Amino acid sequence: MTKPTITFRELAALWLADKEHYVKRATHAVYALQLEKHLLPTFGEAREIDEDAVQAFVLTKINAGLSPKTVKDLVVVLKMVRGYGAKHHDWAATTIQIRYPTAHTDTRPDVLTRNHQCRIMRFVREHFTFRNLGILICLSTGIRIGELCALKWSDVDPTEKVVRIRRTLQRIYIIDPDGSRHTELIEGMPKTKSSIRDIPLSNELCRLFKPLHRIVCPDFYVLTNDSKPTEPRIYRTYYNSLIDQLDIPRLKFHGLRHSFATRCIESGCDYKTVSVLLGHANISTTLDLYVHPNLDQKRCCIDRMSRSLSDRPR
Repeated sequence: MTKPTITFRELAALWLADKEHYVKRATHAVYALQLEKHLLPTFGEAREIDEDAVQAFVLTKINAGLSPKTVKDLVVVLKMVRGYGAKHHDWAATTIQIRYPTAHTDTRPDVLTRNHQCRIMRFVREHFTFRNLGILICLSTGIRIGELCALKWSDVDPTEKVVRIRRTLQRIYIIDPDGSRHTELIEGMPKTKSSIRDIPLSNELCRLFKPLHRIVCPDFYVLTNDSKPTEPRIYRTYYNSLIDQLDIPRLKFHGLRHSFATRCIESGCDYKTVSVLLGHANISTTLDLYVHPNLDQKRCCIDRMSRSLSDRPR
């Protein structure tokens, strides 16, 4: 069989140009970065890519320290480009099935201990600033850092006791048609349709918001109380410095979201409600991340099952 006349690099450029019409700018930017950083250095000049080559790529990337999730995302992009090539050019439409090393690590997310969470919340109450308020909002609502940075006072309704998530803020990597590169801060729709949501405010947040709501400008961003937002990487740096100041073990900012979800589960909230609060597209994401029964819960389950059998009439 004759090899295609178009290289993977050329094919990827055509696929990216086509995708630009159908996906969000942020998604398009992620595809471009994945291609430039990982896929093109390996496959750029190839005119065919077989299963063995992709399997070797996967193992190389995982051995280099990339997470299986990241590598799987790269393979998804690779398959989409190949599929585009099979449909519109002369690339072979062969199926690729990849095996991934079995993960033996604990996949449960890192969360704050109750003691550390209480220490952070106490500090925020005693040292009020708009930036500190953002940390309390995350611990009380579970919103993502991009959603927090895009939050405006008009999104907060202390009367209805809800915060409305309608936007997200992120810096994306842009590759211009002439090959030059730059980054751009954009405000767009949240991650998924499920991420557009209303989250009830705790009584504590309502008490904080009510007097502020009477004096702030609705169009100002909550974190800055200004017409200009702070971007996620800047706020993440501030959060890290605060954690260090409080002598709390370093936890990624996303750990605040994990901590919120974990506290909800520990409090007996039903899983579907927690999933909706987090804006997960599928409840299975919530179950996989946060539902890990401890030994006492397992023992209780076994005891309950045993009693149900012994109580049956003979």
